[in-house]
Amino acid sequence: MKRFFLAALLSCGATQAAHAAADAALQAAIGGDWRGANASRDGARHPYETLRFFGIAPGMTVVELAPGGGWYTEILAPYLRGQGQLIAAGNDPQSADEGTRRGAARFAEKLAAKPTVFDRVRPGVFEPQRDDYRYAAKGSADMVLTFRNIHNWIPLGPERLKTLFAGVYDSLKPGGVFGVVEHRLPAARAQDATASSGYLHEAYVIALAEGAGFRLAGRAEINANPRDTAEHPNGVWALPPTYANKDAGRAGYAAIGESDRMTLKFVKP
Repeated sequence: MKRFFLAALLSCGATQAAHAAADAALQAAIGGDWRGANASRDGARHPYETLRFFGIAPGMTVVELAPGGGWYTEILAPYLRGQGQLIAAGNDPQSADEGTRRGAARFAEKLAAKPTVFDRVRPGVFEPQRDDYRYAAKGSADMVLTFRNIHNWIPLGPERLKTLFAGVYDSLKPGGVFGVVEHRLPAARAQDATASSGYLHEAYVIALAEGAGFRLAGRAEINANPRDTAEHPNGVWALPPTYANKDAGRAGYAAIGESDRMTLKFVKP
């Protein structure tokens, strides 16, 4: 019996030490000097709390869908570099569209500029308008993350959205996590069929994921902003950091801050 309790204590201690090391690694990635001006948005985007809520761990294979300029890539890449794998699933460098190729080139240049941070990032192709999502083998990923992207996919229509969410589901292992951060439309406001304001009902996003077979494992108010009414000329892009209305109302938008956002954790059963 004493041996059993000793083994249990040792196991518990090892687990706590592993969690502490993972936590320190995440904080180090967030605090990296390679992030430059992007770190100024941490107070609005809460990367530490968000990634902890999703349950990220250093040994995972993580897909970041539509990384854009790489704001979260700058955190995920160094965090996963030693034990895990980051797949940055974005624009196809071989696309027939010139703008898409330019976007892929810019992202590749960003990765190449800091090889000690980004050298182990694996590129993948994710273009929402296509049916072939070539970013991860079926059942290979522990986690798929997407940040403020789903509103861009709504105009594709219900059938393409169904295919897109099914692709995320298929890429994950059983028990894998799909983490979503998205601009949130108040439930009392009418949902624009094309999400032209950039805001979405939380219930709508949950329905999309559950329709693909996911189970909602949790929702958090980490990225909530009660000052945001979601009612601005030019939609969410009126707010920082975009300021789509330029100087018109800028001080007011700065006082609001970044958008009110849902933070949702889904699990593949």
